[in-house]
Amino acid sequence: MPTRFLIVPQWQGSSSSRAMQLLDGAAAIAGDLPASATTTVDVPMEAGESLGTGVHRLSSIAAIRDRALAALTELSAIGGGSVVTIGGDCGAELASVEHAVASREPGRVALVWLDAHADLNTPNTSPSGAFHGMVLRALLGEAPEPLAATGTAKLSPEAVVLAGTRELDDGEAKYVDEAGIRTLSPDRLHTPDALVAAVEATGAEAVYVHVDLDVLDPGSISGVQFPEPFGLTPDELVAAILALRGRFDLAGAGIMEFAPRNPDAASDDLPVILRILGALTKQNP
Repeated sequence: MPTRFLIVPQWQGSSSSRAMQLLDGAAAIAGDLPASATTTVDVPMEAGESLGTGVHRLSSIAAIRDRALAALTELSAIGGGSVVTIGGDCGAELASVEHAVASREPGRVALVWLDAHADLNTPNTSPSGAFHGMVLRALLGEAPEPLAATGTAKLSPEAVVLAGTRELDDGEAKYVDEAGIRTLSPDRLHTPDALVAAVEATGAEAVYVHVDLDVLDPGSISGVQFPEPFGLTPDELVAAILALRGRFDLAGAGIMEFAPRNPDAASDDLPVILRILGALTKQNP
């Protein structure tokens, strides 16, 4: 079945001074997608309020989540293939992961978090108060009430695999150890075997693949806000995605955090991004 694309150009979850460039990044990727298969979520321009939660701009982020969930519900009613969400900051994917997890029996979907950062902070541990550093923790049910996953949409730590992650805050590192979250550093992803084995160990039958473009080495892509050295090559990332798709059903996927500095820079990065999209959408890998 053909893949559908959900564009969520959210910037409110970012702590970067270049957050608004996430809108340009989402638009650049959307320009290469088939219009007939693409739905765009209306993102408010106002920053939003924290409402005393410790999450900056929470009110706007919660509103965007609700709009994205409504769009996903409509796409499900139409039927078709899996949905690839295009951000925006990582919080743009909140509804997409929740929707994918809730669509199957509990424990049947594993989440592979291909990201230089763990995004496992809470308002109490976050050094910035920005939601894009708290998204995965919210999916595990720990966040202020409007954003925390609940019920069948809530993930367990056993269903999560951090892959390519190489920069954790102290509070995140402590949580990873205490919760027993499986973690694969970039040097364990030179071949995809360890990643496939880690997902197999969750007992899941399907996988949701989150790609924050900063999982790539900065030498491979320039349009990211928080680059970290010693990341994956595009070949390694594509091979990992194809291996996962060859072993598991794809419950959904997302590409997040593209923030090109200008149109020329966007054009330079798009070939890599389109390779990733190709791996996520390829039929019968």
